[in-house]
Amino acid sequence: MKTKFLLFTLLISTFSMAQVKIFKGRSNYSSDVICNLDKHKIFKKNSNYSSDVICNISGNKIFKGLSNYSSDVIFNVSDNKVFKANSNYSSDVIMNIRDGKIYKGNSNYQSDVIANVKDGKVYAGTSNYSNDIEFSIDGLVTIEEFVAIWYAVKYVD
Repeated sequence: MKTKFLLFTLLISTFSMAQVKIFKGRSNYSSDVICNLDKHKIFKKNSNYSSDVICNISGNKIFKGLSNYSSDVIFNVSDNKVFKANSNYSSDVIMNIRDGKIYKGNSNYQSDVIANVKDGKVYAGTSNYSNDIEFSIDGLVTIEEFVAIWYAVKYVD
């Protein structure tokens, strides 16, 4: 029994450390990689060089580049809400994520859906048409990792 638990733990930790690639639209070509997630860091395109780190995830915070200074917090994620910098004020909610939908600000209204996520694909607004896929994620990610990916795709050239 102890061996099975150890093997299971090893498999889970190996799986969680696997590189996740983010592709343009519905593509899965290496030339269409926008960024990748590896060891809680978002890298430009297919890179894994420290000089190409866009942001990193530590706990529930997303930091600029390799920084872990409080002044470099881009987003703080709490209760599925994404706050500006280190804030926890409801007026600083940029978006909230519920049931596979990303809502503008603190809203829960269907008219305020920015995007929706289904089967690793992020669709514009409430659409589920293949032409409306903004980007695809080829693995499982946490909500904090998703927010870091969103930042890299939407705000970084």
